[in-house]
Amino acid sequence: MILAALAVLCGLVMLVWSADRFVDGAARTASYFKVPPMLIGMLVVGFGTSAPELMVSALSAIQNNPGIALGNAYGSNITNIALILGITALISPITVLQQVLRKELLVLTLVTGLAVWQLWDGQLTRVDTIVLLVLLAALVGWTVRAEQKNHAPATEEGATAPSLDDEAAAPIRPILFWLIIDLALLVISSRVLVWGAVEIAHGFGVSDLIIGLTIVAVGTSLPELASSVAAARKGEDDLALGNVIGSNLFNTLGVVGLAAVIQPMSVE
Repeated sequence: MILAALAVLCGLVMLVWSADRFVDGAARTASYFKVPPMLIGMLVVGFGTSAPELMVSALSAIQNNPGIALGNAYGSNITNIALILGITALISPITVLQQVLRKELLVLTLVTGLAVWQLWDGQLTRVDTIVLLVLLAALVGWTVRAEQKNHAPATEEGATAPSLDDEAAAPIRPILFWLIIDLALLVISSRVLVWGAVEIAHGFGVSDLIIGLTIVAVGTSLPELASSVAAARKGEDDLALGNVIGSNLFNTLGVVGLAAVIQPMSVE
């Protein structure tokens, strides 16, 4: 039991550290290949903060531990709303725009309702998860188009376009090398974490789902906590709230979708 607890602790620390490095490396790679900054922020960073949830749930499904896969995704959603938004609001009260209430929160509510409906029969099939993944792709496409319309480039003729980050000029081989290393660390730390969580669950006689909803969920939500607290300290209310909403959407659609595509699940 002590070894399992150490595995969970060490796995969480390495998971959060490697996820942070992976996001940084992915952003540098995207800059090198001249991917628009808006897409870097939305897809690379947005994916990066949910990379621990994605990796842990996928490996749990591969190892036939669906309870940890589902508990991790939905437990992270609970942690994002109750713990992360709570701590963020303690640091700085959050101003919620009407647009957020009419669009982003409405979309999150509808997606959550879809998840409840899919799970109502106690099964999560591949057909269910294909619906989730297609909806995620549609939401990403819709958001990208909306952002392009709202922030269309207004450069005058002859004006110089803003340059990308200086790191885009750096040699790509070292960047790709460390990106692969960080991805490998993500996989290794996730395996260590899942193994420790399963051993603890069996030791205390509780289900994998409970461990996924508690220890694993809080641990994999640490990147969102760090980024939201940093945004709150800088007065970026919309960034802190958007981080939570985006993470919950990705967890519900992408993390659960990928896990159940790998291994359809019976839901407790």
